[in-house]
Amino acid sequence: MIGEVRMTTLQQVAQRAGCSLATASRALSLNGSVSDAMSRRVRRAAAELGYRSTVAGGKVGRRPVIGVLIPSITNPVFASSLSGIENRMLVGGHGVLIAQSHYEPAREADAIQALLNDRPTGLILTLCDPLNTRNLPSSMPPTVLLGNLPTEMFPAAVTVDNFGAGYEATKMLTALGHKAILFVSGTFTASDRARLRHDGYRQAMLEDGIAALDPVQIPFVGGYDQLDLSAVLARFSPTAIIASNDLLAFAVIGALRREGLCVPRDVSVIGFDGIAIGQMMDPSLTTMEMPDASMGTTAASLLLDMAENAAPARHFDIDYCLRRGGTVRAI
Repeated sequence: MIGEVRMTTLQQVAQRAGCSLATASRALSLNGSVSDAMSRRVRRAAAELGYRSTVAGGKVGRRPVIGVLIPSITNPVFASSLSGIENRMLVGGHGVLIAQSHYEPAREADAIQALLNDRPTGLILTLCDPLNTRNLPSSMPPTVLLGNLPTEMFPAAVTVDNFGAGYEATKMLTALGHKAILFVSGTFTASDRARLRHDGYRQAMLEDGIAALDPVQIPFVGGYDQLDLSAVLARFSPTAIIASNDLLAFAVIGALRREGLCVPRDVSVIGFDGIAIGQMMDPSLTTMEMPDASMGTTAASLLLDMAENAAPARHFDIDYCLRRGGTVRAI
C-alpha cells in the first residue's frame, strides 16, 4: 500500500506559530499589518513544517528567499561560499537570490536594491568596503556580512583574519631568507580583504626591518591572462611574490614564465584562498587556505537565527591555515 502524501496546511502553520489563520496568511503574503516578531514566528513555523503557500488558481506560491551579494561568481571562492549558503537555506526552507557587484563599489547599491525588490527575509553581503555605505539603501532587512569586518551599520559578520593571514604569509617568506617581497593585488578600493592582507604584509616587513615594496594593483575582473610584470621585475628584482588571491597567483606564475623565470627556483609565489585547482598544478601552489564553504554555512545560519528568532547580531571569526606547496623555497 502506497502511503498518502499529506500537504501542510496554513492552519497547521498558524497553530504552530500560535496565531490566527488570518494573521498567518498576512505574514506569509506580506499583505496587511503584522508585527516583526509574529512574522518571524510564522515564517519559522512554515519553514519547519515545509509549508508552501498557494495562490489563485491553486498554483504553489514562491517560498521565502534570502538575497546574496558577491563580487563575482567566476571566482571559485565565492562559488564555494554560495554552495554552503544554499545547502543551509535548503534546510531552512528558503530560496537564494544572487547578485554580483563585479568588484565595483558603484554597482553595489543597485545590486542590493534589486535583491530588496524581491522582499527577502534577509541579506548576506560581501562588500567592496563596508565602511562606505553612503549609496546603500537606508532601510535594510537582517543582514550578515561575509568576509567583511563588522561595522556600526552591519554588526553581524562572518570573517577570517585577513590581516593575520597576510602577516603570516610574509613572516614565512622572511624566515626563508626572502627580503625583496612584492605584493600583487586587485585594487584595494574594490576589496577590503586584499587591503587587510597587504596591511599584514607591511606590518611583518616593518617588524623584520625590511623595506616594503610598493604594491602592484590591477583590476580584479579581466586581464589576469595578460598580466605583465616585466617593469616591476626590472625595478624591484623580487625573490618572492605574494598574490592577494589564488587566481591572481596563477596569473603571476604565468607572467613569470613569460619572462623566462622559474617558480620557485627564481621567484617564490604564495596566494590566498586555497582553491582546489592550486593543488593540481605542478608545482602545487603554496597558499593561505580560507574556509569558504563553512563561512557561507555559518553566515546563512546566523542570518536565519536573526531573522526568525530575533537573535542578536554576532561576529564569527573562522580560522585559516597555511597550506605549503611547491611554489615557495628558501634562499
